[in-house]
Amino acid sequence: MSAQIIHTIWIWIAAFFTLAIFSFLYKDNPFYRIAEHIFVGVSAAYGLIITYYNAFLPYVYTPLIKGDFIVIIPVLIGLLFFARFIPKISWLVRIPIVVAMGWGAGVGLPRTFQQNIFEQLKASILTVNSFPNVWQGIFNIIMFAGIILTLSYFFFSRKENNKVFNTTSKIGTIFIMVSFGATFGYTVMARVSLLIGRILFLLRDWLGIIH
Repeated sequence: MSAQIIHTIWIWIAAFFTLAIFSFLYKDNPFYRIAEHIFVGVSAAYGLIITYYNAFLPYVYTPLIKGDFIVIIPVLIGLLFFARFIPKISWLVRIPIVVAMGWGAGVGLPRTFQQNIFEQLKASILTVNSFPNVWQGIFNIIMFAGIILTLSYFFFSRKENNKVFNTTSKIGTIFIMVSFGATFGYTVMARVSLLIGRILFLLRDWLGIIH
């Protein structure tokens, strides 16, 4: 079988699943459910293979082959997740959950503070380098003011009978709404881009209507 025929077959398969998913816009139907189940199954199988090659082989199998038996401890802790399926010892599942949450908090929180808070604070501070030109300087000033005004919105106890905080919090609300609107617009734009990509695939690669 030539490469061109194989390529054509895969295009038809991809077109079928694309139309099957789009069919949900009309109503739930067997074609949509078939495509959904196959997608979930392929995703699970792909994740399992990635886990096997990127986690099990380098971090479990290879160390054991080299005599590093200390890895047996985290492996046993991980296997305790399956205790959930045995009612008599299902309580043991708490051990890996606590270990995972504790490790995640210990490793994730410092990185979160470093990347999302400290770096943002450093980027928000106005310095001489914040004014490379007039427009950039104005933008940085607006951004700095937006941060201060947005933070004032969350001082709820201070807004009672305080005209200054009432005014700044109202302006801060505008910045919050602009931020939410931009985030929502970016999300919608990303979804529309995916839709455009699928429609282009159907019209160009499958039907050949456009080039």
